[in-house]
Amino acid sequence: MSRVAVLSLHTSPLVQPGSGDAGGMNVYVRELVSSLAQVGADYTVYVRRWSSDLPDVVEVEPGFRVVHVAAGPVDMAKEELPGIVDEFTDHVGAMLLADPVDVLHANYWLSGVVGHRLKHELDLPLVSTFHTLARVKAESGDFEPQSRIDAETDVVACSDVITANSVTELHELISHYNADPSRIEVVPPGVDHAYFSPGSRRGARDALGLPSGPLLLFVGRIQPLKGIDVAVRALSCLQMPDARLMIVGGSSGVDGDREVELTWGLISSLGLTGQVTMVAPQPHHVLSTYYRAADVCLVPSRSESFGLVALEAAACGAPVVASDVGGLRTLVDHGRTGLRISGRDPRDYAAAVRMILDDEMLAASLSVRASEAAASYTWSSMAHRLSRVYETVRCQEPVDCLA
Repeated sequence: MSRVAVLSLHTSPLVQPGSGDAGGMNVYVRELVSSLAQVGADYTVYVRRWSSDLPDVVEVEPGFRVVHVAAGPVDMAKEELPGIVDEFTDHVGAMLLADPVDVLHANYWLSGVVGHRLKHELDLPLVSTFHTLARVKAESGDFEPQSRIDAETDVVACSDVITANSVTELHELISHYNADPSRIEVVPPGVDHAYFSPGSRRGARDALGLPSGPLLLFVGRIQPLKGIDVAVRALSCLQMPDARLMIVGGSSGVDGDREVELTWGLISSLGLTGQVTMVAPQPHHVLSTYYRAADVCLVPSRSESFGLVALEAAACGAPVVASDVGGLRTLVDHGRTGLRISGRDPRDYAAAVRMILDDEMLAASLSVRASEAAASYTWSSMAHRLSRVYETVRCQEPVDCLA
């Protein structure tokens, strides 16, 4: 039975997604490791201690535990975390010397730096999942420091296997980082169909206390990358007084509170205060009720390596209007399971939404086909694929970038 150290320095699978730096990656690590543990291996997730009252170890379920590693002040901003990577690595390395594992699996570039060093110090195979890539984000206008780009380049070169969330991410790794295609495995995330499945829209709205009328939904952290401004402006472009936009999510990053203020300022300036509701981040399984209640789920992200919100919405039968970027190109089959929009023009998003709202047959077709397509994405199938990756790298001659 494999023993795997899952590195997730900057965010914990135990944190509520949708606020701070917690998002799809939190869901990914939690659901994946839970499913992997059920396959039969032993997994320890190492995260930075982010609160002084956390226990050293949390036994989540048999074969799945979370270890809180002291590294820097508990209230550090994400932007400051590169400064404590070495401290985190020292502590995790000492733990792994005392309690050895067979494989390292790093999530996000910060953990990749940790895994890269530990790979050489402990002679262990390294599996890396980046979730986002600096060079891809930079193309969409997000500033990323050269130090991150350099670090990602080094980790790509020395990873025994890189798991890509989509075929698009595979091509991005090759084109932007010269990754070896033979060492990339496309292992898409899954969705928990026990929670995320089609249901009654009226029942969902009754449960949430929502009125009738067109409902647009945005789920995610309120940050420029997620395109919340496009969603708000699209509502304005609809020019439908009875339409509403529900935003489920919270502030993110050091400028998070300012982004929330800017969003409300935009809503007010467009005269939409009475048409927009902002809801605090919800327990993950509760999101299914919001998806079922929506006529359309908007995913106007500037970049997405996968797009878990789009998958969850599709699983619940909510038609998705998404940006034509990253993994959304795989998840949203244009005209069949949803609609994709090239560019950032809110009028194009509004036109797509209007098309769905005005055509009941189209809306019903998108809903049915989306839920059918989403059925093939399961955490258990992902876990089985990844467990085979772990077994393979254990038996291979490791990649050595120092050779």
